[in-house]
Amino acid sequence: MKLTKIALTLLLSTGLTACGGEKSNSTHTIPGVTLVESLQANPDEINIPYKKYKLDNGLTVIVHEDHSDPLVHVDVTYHVGSAREELGKSGFAHFFEHMMFQGSENVADEEHFKIISEAGGTLNGTTNSDRTNYFETVPVNQLEKMLWLEADRMGFLLDAVTQEKFEVQRETVKNERGQRIDNRPYGRMSERVSQALYPDGHPYSWPVIGFMDDLNRVNVNDLKAFFLKWYGPNNATLTIGGDISAEEILPLVTKYFAPIPAGPEVPDVKPMSVTLTQDRYISMEDKVHLPLLSMNFPTTYARSEDEAPLDVLAEIIGGGNNSLLYKNLVKTQFAVQASMNHPCSELACSVSIYALPNPASGKTLADLEKVVRNSFEEFEKRGVKQDDLDKIKAKIESSSIFGLQSVAGKVSQLAASETFTGNPNYIKTDIARYNAVTKEDVMRVFNQYIKGKFAVIMSVVPEGQSKLIAAADNFTPKTHDFGGPSTTSADDLVARRAVDTFDRSVQPKAGVNPAVEVPTLWETETKNGITLLGTQSTETPTTAIFIKVPGGVYNESIDKVGLSSLTASLLGESTEDHTTEEMSNALEKLGSNINIYADKTHTNIYVSTLTKNLDATLELVKEKLFKPAFNKDDFERNKQQTLQNIQHSMKDAGYLASNAYNKLLYGSSIAGLAKSGSLESISAIKLDDVKAFYKTNFKPQGAEIIIVSDLAKAKVEPKVTAAFANWEGKSPTFTVDFTEPKVETNVIYLVDKPAAPQSEIRIGRRDMVEDITGEFFKANLMNFALGGTFNSRINLNLREDKGYTYGARSRFWGDKTSGGFTASAAVRADATAASITEFTNELMSYSEQGITDDELMFMRKAINQKDALKYETPNAKLTFLAQILDYDLSPSFVDDRNKIVSSISKEEINKLAKKHLNTKDMVYLVVGDAKTLRPELEKLGMKVVDYKL
Repeated sequence: MKLTKIALTLLLSTGLTACGGEKSNSTHTIPGVTLVESLQANPDEINIPYKKYKLDNGLTVIVHEDHSDPLVHVDVTYHVGSAREELGKSGFAHFFEHMMFQGSENVADEEHFKIISEAGGTLNGTTNSDRTNYFETVPVNQLEKMLWLEADRMGFLLDAVTQEKFEVQRETVKNERGQRIDNRPYGRMSERVSQALYPDGHPYSWPVIGFMDDLNRVNVNDLKAFFLKWYGPNNATLTIGGDISAEEILPLVTKYFAPIPAGPEVPDVKPMSVTLTQDRYISMEDKVHLPLLSMNFPTTYARSEDEAPLDVLAEIIGGGNNSLLYKNLVKTQFAVQASMNHPCSELACSVSIYALPNPASGKTLADLEKVVRNSFEEFEKRGVKQDDLDKIKAKIESSSIFGLQSVAGKVSQLAASETFTGNPNYIKTDIARYNAVTKEDVMRVFNQYIKGKFAVIMSVVPEGQSKLIAAADNFTPKTHDFGGPSTTSADDLVARRAVDTFDRSVQPKAGVNPAVEVPTLWETETKNGITLLGTQSTETPTTAIFIKVPGGVYNESIDKVGLSSLTASLLGESTEDHTTEEMSNALEKLGSNINIYADKTHTNIYVSTLTKNLDATLELVKEKLFKPAFNKDDFERNKQQTLQNIQHSMKDAGYLASNAYNKLLYGSSIAGLAKSGSLESISAIKLDDVKAFYKTNFKPQGAEIIIVSDLAKAKVEPKVTAAFANWEGKSPTFTVDFTEPKVETNVIYLVDKPAAPQSEIRIGRRDMVEDITGEFFKANLMNFALGGTFNSRINLNLREDKGYTYGARSRFWGDKTSGGFTASAAVRADATAASITEFTNELMSYSEQGITDDELMFMRKAINQKDALKYETPNAKLTFLAQILDYDLSPSFVDDRNKIVSSISKEEINKLAKKHLNTKDMVYLVVGDAKTLRPELEKLGMKVVDYKL
């Protein structure tokens, strides 16, 4: 089910301080501002409380008070996405997502990221087909500065948009497309489906990122014209939530936003659902391991009466371990993966199905299509069960409450509801329409949109294997010739200018840093050797538990790497008492989640549940952990999925780079091998190996359980302790050879990925293990200005100045067993050699000349002011507590770190840079098209060595 649409929507009467009440309307006393409505807290209603205002220029302002943490989240959502673009001018909305971070009239180039980073905040922007949003979370004392920033790019951007910035960001967008689409397996599938699913010219027929031919053809004035049409305050919603009150912040909102003139009237866009007159078969070859079948049926539009029952239908047929597609395709091992969902957008929606055949089954894409259609017939006979509806309603309840654990989640929901419905309180309607879905509704939409209806059926097959497609292509999208470069000029633009009564060029000063309280902790140890560490968090009626059991990859034999991960997968399958499907059904009805996975040293179990369902969830945890069935069919299915996933991953340049780099640093020891295993090691694993690994390593002594719950220790600790009271034993300690291999440094190791449009670069070396307040921690402070933030030297050089990459970075990484330093990026293939030169120059320059005074001050501000964001959500608290247990820390380590950040000298940082950043001691790795890259790389004067995994 497509729960993301409502995952942040409501406060349910499950022990939360529910919010609601009557809406009130009145005129606010500030001139030019109208209070549209106010929704107050009321335990009998379901909503997020807010006050909604309208400025005379059309800007909608929503304020949500949340005094649980000293932070604030600001969101500006513009009701414009790729669907508001024109045929032949695609990608503008996404392009502006980039341009809006490049400085405005009163904010210097690259300063937007820097200002928010040194305020201790986080920020980003996203674009989809229907809206673009920009958001930041900062300590509450930084709010005025955020309003100043957002207002400046709303009203004072265009004069700062230069041809040079336009060209650089056009290259950045190309790099983003290369990294996320062109150089990724199945990356181009979605846009091909959209071209076939929607009529030519339909606003969903082109991708959000746009076609590169369109972006190459247009000029900076086309982009400015798009901004002037869509980015006025009358097409925007400003939503602010956090430790504030409307009365305090409304004068600031008015000061910065009210002078901005309204844009042109924004036309309403009506839903544009589509109907196909025949099945459309399309296909493409790609650099993939497995063929893929995609089927897409056009349906309705977002928030129509049919959307919710279609979501339920998708869940029943292909939404999980109890779905028909899982039973008929995955369980039978016909397919490695199969699913069905119902992605929905403002103008149109579709039912989307995909399946990847298991080569061992001998099934073709045509066979899979037949199984899918047979599953439709099976559904028609099966019908809808009450259990189906109960599970979905439980999922809605739990995911909605989990979504309210951060102020960002609540602000995002208010902003989305206002943008698409004009009603921030749409959450009440949203949840009601899902709870109101009946069996008859689901059958009705099945008959209306699926049974006997036409679809777009796409086959994605490995290169040179077109014979594998499900059926011959019978559709070709229309092509257009839009002519040469655009001739739009500055004279074609009608600018809008704000008139201010204050000096907008003066950056507001921040208030006093808010006091941030470290969570109050409790700790205990059980008789069987488990350490429990917990804290109480009363914002939502939820409990999160993180269980770390000694025994991971380092406990495996080198010839069976991947055994711990395969064992963890089987712990998530059948038990002695219940099948996989029955266990999934029980969890879904509770709205709970149990996720089991292995890392280098531990098997980890993450549990999240509504506290009212904690007891029942713990019973399922016990059953999974202590009564695994280790069923042969489950084993064979998971083993085959692992083998196929490895082969699929080997088509991904980032995966190849990570594995090759790790092997260069650690050699043939288990530390140098892929943690998921290799084709050889996974093939060698037998079911008896899994049973033996579990029996030997799954023991309580030395295990850790971290708990974040709205329950106090006296109530939650006995429940958790009792669940593990009968567990006994101690696992053996691991021994790993960390001897550094003899690898040539200052040479380039080249892994071939033929015809890759981008190259993956890794430059680095083995280095320190992680510590908390020692040299490792200080080295990362040193690295912050070099490659540890958006405004770092490396990123500004390779991304913003040169346009070589979507992002470049460096970091010191490690744990208690090992560590290192790595600089990395995915770069344009034709800029590979130049990027290596720039990386090397930046590392050498920083090593020799050190940090500047401005960079040192920037690092101190950015890191020391982040505390307000560290402990907001239960998951953030889990991470904090896990670190305390891992390194046997006192919570005062936070203060110790802050003192180091404040006092570390320029001389100490420069000494660390000189010690750790000598490029002659580093390994250089490139994954890309060896044939074209080798001649350019050899010109760098470094030896180039072919390297194979």
